Amino acid sequence: MFPNSILGRPPFTPTHQQHNNFFALSPTLYSHQQLIDAQFNFQNVDLSRAVSLQPLTYGTVSPIQTSTSPLFRGRKRISDEKAFRLDGKRQRFHSPHQEPTIINQLVPLSGDRRYSMPPLFHTHYVPEIVRCVPPLREIPLLEPREITLPEAKDKLSQQILELFETCQQQASDLKKKELCRAQLQREIQLLFPRTCAFSACLCCLFAPADVLLSSSASLESRLFLVGSSLNGFGARSSDGDLCLVVKEEPCFFQVNQKTEARHILTLVHKHFCTRLSGYIERPQLIRAKVPIVKFRDKVSCVEFDLNVNNTVGIRNTFLLRTYAYLENRVRPLVLVIKKWASHHEINDASRGTLSSYSLVLMVLHYLQTLPEPILPSLQKIYPESFSTSVQLHLVHHAPCNVPPYLSKNESSLGDLLLGFLKYYATEFDWNTQMISVREAKAIPRPDDMEWRNKYICVEEPFDGTNTARAVHEKQKFDMIKDQFLKSWQRLKNKRDLNSVLPLRAATLKR
Repeated sequence: MFPNSILGRPPFTPTHQQHNNFFALSPTLYSHQQLIDAQFNFQNVDLSRAVSLQPLTYGTVSPIQTSTSPLFRGRKRISDEKAFRLDGKRQRFHSPHQEPTIINQLVPLSGDRRYSMPPLFHTHYVPEIVRCVPPLREIPLLEPREITLPEAKDKLSQQILELFETCQQQASDLKKKELCRAQLQREIQLLFPRTCAFSACLCCLFAPADVLLSSSASLESRLFLVGSSLNGFGARSSDGDLCLVVKEEPCFFQVNQKTEARHILTLVHKHFCTRLSGYIERPQLIRAKVPIVKFRDKVSCVEFDLNVNNTVGIRNTFLLRTYAYLENRVRPLVLVIKKWASHHEINDASRGTLSSYSLVLMVLHYLQTLPEPILPSLQKIYPESFSTSVQLHLVHHAPCNVPPYLSKNESSLGDLLLGFLKYYATEFDWNTQMISVREAKAIPRPDDMEWRNKYICVEEPFDGTNTARAVHEKQKFDMIKDQFLKSWQRLKNKRDLNSVLPLRAATLKR
């Protein structure tokens, strides 16, 4: 993506620099993210005991080869670079020949209402059980047990299912985001070559060497793809969310979002505006409670939001991913409700309404509180998999360890959509109750500043904050409640999704 942006640096580390203490360690110490970084940054390292690496390609360009003489000397290119066609960077996503190697797992692609997930690493891995959640690191040889979409026996359910199949994020969409993430990570590691970006981090200054090597604290900073792109609830038009981790275990000092995070993002923003201006457009530094850099990748045409050390977003991405594939009605229902909320302009936290994350938690909470629940509380049943003590580079294992949830509830998608609207229009007590997916029930609001006098209270499953704090105006709150009530009444009378969400417009937006 950014072949000429490093001003004199070769695209891969020269051979004489590749053999360091890290790669002398046993393969058992490599994390999933370390293996990803190794594939992008090193060509001749022997990792055959862990994975079988494939050569990287850019569009129709032949695989990148490394030699003792780098392709770049200072600011001048040598003749070997002529082998790389100038239009290679523009062809990388739609090559008629060999596709680029993609590291993270692709989301399931619908075809005959089945999810096909080709292996990305060639490992001899045999799962202990047939799993319902596609893991990110290894692909089971057997297909996941929960692979079919629910049946649609009525018109409303059929409309929901068709909209989901049309608008769900495709494998190609995730491929673009993942390739951008991997390339940006290499660029950002030039700014923050170590996980602890500040020399004042005392715990890492005095930590034993073996502790630093066995964890990720002495490794390079890492960029994680988070949010709807990876949690199973993304649409084709979904933006990409990125989390830059510059401090991790065993570093116990949190990044201060008002000072350190803003400073880090200021450097990232400057790097985007100077070195990467040919590939990134409209970079903006947003000084919010959790500051972000917003930008657009010119090649993939994807909008991104990048934050620093908002690590709870990495954890809840994989919690939601597990819920998404736990029961086959969850993903279609969530996507249609997000489309409905967006159409009625109540799905934009920047304008004082509900964030997509809050909406997803509201749907999961509703499915947990039915007389015959469709979803359980994963944090109660599998506390060891969804604990904040699990290191970040291991959280992607959690979905692999959860078998399918077999519910006795046989409600159709249409009935569940109606029930969702009715629940929040007439049954849920907004004044005294808090939505809790962690507890799988509505619980009384705590009596503290985080929850007192708030219009909508949705508990974040890991850090316990209010994900709906953006709804701070009574006018916006009344508008949200009014849409729930009106949509429930219309849909109950007509049983036609067009009455609350014009399907043609929703399909065009994808």
